[in-house]
Amino acid sequence: MDAVEALAQRAQDRGARLAVAESLTCGLLASTIGKGESAQEWFAGGVVCYALDVKERVLGLEPGTDPCSPECAEQLARGVRQLIVADVAVSVTGVGGPQPSDGHPAGTVYVGWADDAGTGHRMLELDTDDPGEVLEASVDAALEVFLERLA
Repeated sequence: MDAVEALAQRAQDRGARLAVAESLTCGLLASTIGKGESAQEWFAGGVVCYALDVKERVLGLEPGTDPCSPECAEQLARGVRQLIVADVAVSVTGVGGPQPSDGHPAGTVYVGWADDAGTGHRMLELDTDDPGEVLEASVDAALEVFLERLA
């Protein structure tokens, strides 16, 4: 069973409503999750917020927060969870490459989450500066976080 199938099963078994906030992945995570069986029953939706001002206005990111940081990942997850009214929300932010950005090397990624237990994050230090590889690995990590939060 692949991660999307496992997520679909787990979300349905728990009656959970999921949401995503995407910066780095630009909609790839939502697109991947949407392939899950009966996604319309458990995937509430998400927000793609690539621009910093959108993160601040729509999801409540505190101005001045580094967009490639644990704080950003957690605030985005908390903001989209509240906006969409979800049980579990996951966010993805970081540097896709091929160049570093704002002092962060390509492949630096933060996956944040928010649920009834609180907020948290996972940092990825991917050994690649290929944007496609960074995005794929980031989506995989976000799916893992969802599965862990629904365990």
